[in-house]
Amino acid sequence: MEKLELVRKWSLNTYKCTRQIISEKLGRGSRTVDLELEAQIDILRDNKKKYENILKLAQTLSTQLFQMVHTQRQLGDAFADLSLKSLELHEEFGYNADTQKLLAKNGETLLGAINFFIASVNTLVNKTIEDTLMTVKQYESARIEYDAYRTDLEELNLGPRDANTLPKIEQSQHLFQAHKEKYDKMRNDVSVKLKFLEENKVKVLHNQLVLFHNAIAAYFAGNQKQLEQTLKQFHIKLKTPGVDAPSWLEEQ
Repeated sequence: MEKLELVRKWSLNTYKCTRQIISEKLGRGSRTVDLELEAQIDILRDNKKKYENILKLAQTLSTQLFQMVHTQRQLGDAFADLSLKSLELHEEFGYNADTQKLLAKNGETLLGAINFFIASVNTLVNKTIEDTLMTVKQYESARIEYDAYRTDLEELNLGPRDANTLPKIEQSQHLFQAHKEKYDKMRNDVSVKLKFLEENKVKVLHNQLVLFHNAIAAYFAGNQKQLEQTLKQFHIKLKTPGVDAPSWLEEQ
C-alpha cells in the first residue's frame, strides 16, 4: 500500500509539473522569475561553453607540441649519429644535434605546464562548474513544482468555498507551502554556490593564466631557466626532471 501511495503521489506530481511546463511553453501559465539569479545562471552556462572551447584548443596545442617534441628528439638523434659518422661535418652535425635536443627538452617542460593548465581547467569546468549546474537543475525543477502547486491553489481559490472544496483548498495550501519552502531553499543554495564558484573560478583561472602566459613567453624567448622556474613556482613536477645548460636560443 505504501508503494502504491508513493507511485500515486509521484504520478500526480509528474502530471502537475508536465502541465505547468506545457502551459508555460504555450504562454498561458505564469512563471516565477528571479531576474538576478537567472541572469547569473545564463552567464555561467555561457562561460562554461567558452571554457570548454579553451580546454579543447589547449588539448589540441598539447597534442601538436608533443608531436613536435617527439620529432625534435628524433632529429637530434639523427644529427648525433651523423656527427659520429661524418668526420668532415662532425662539428656542424653536433651543433644541430645539441640544439634539437635542447629545444626538445624545453618543449617537454612547456608540455608539462600546458598539461597542468589543462588538468586544472578541466577540473574547474567538468567538476566544479558542473556540480553547480546540477544544483541549478534541482532549483529549476523545484521552481516548476512550486509554480504548478501555486497555480492549483490559485484556481481552487477562484472557485466556490463549501464543505467539499474547503478540504481540497486546505490540502492544496499545505502542498503549496511545502513546495515553496523547497523552492526557497534551492534558490538560496544556488545563490551560495554561484558566489563560492565565482570566487574559486577567479582564483583558479588567475593562477592558471599566469602559468600559461609565463611558460609560453619563456619558451618562445628561449629562456630555459625562466621556463623551469615557472614550473617550480606552480609546483609542477616533470616525469624526467633535470637541469641542463642554458639553451642555444637563450645564448643568442
